[in-house]
Amino acid sequence: MRAIAFPAVADLAAPRGHYSHVATGGGLAFVSGQLPLDAAGDPRADLPLDEQAALALHNVEAALAAAGCGWRDVMKVTVYLAGVEHWPAFDQAYRRVLGDARPARAVVPVPALHYGVRVEVEAVALQPTP
Repeated sequence: MRAIAFPAVADLAAPRGHYSHVATGGGLAFVSGQLPLDAAGDPRADLPLDEQAALALHNVEAALAAAGCGWRDVMKVTVYLAGVEHWPAFDQAYRRVLGDARPARAVVPVPALHYGVRVEVEAVALQPTP
């Protein structure tokens, strides 16, 4: 039986566009690109890159939790950085947040991101079996 679900993420503001924060199906959880938005859904482009990264990763973590997952369940992370020069600061924040979890990862430099933020993070996780 085919079952796709879109769990509500209580800790995140509703998406501003026509999408869900997370979709699950076939034992996988797909987390949409998360920006450094605060609990009210306001972009925090004013923060230094390491704080933007930590906030975006916190938002990914909230979406993962809604799907019954954590960082150790993540298989792949894709990071979009507005400027490759921000890679070292992002990587330090990433290490702090993920700890021993080391999923596959791609970092994609882009010229700009929505709302003037400098980082966006998406993830794919394997849902734990009940």
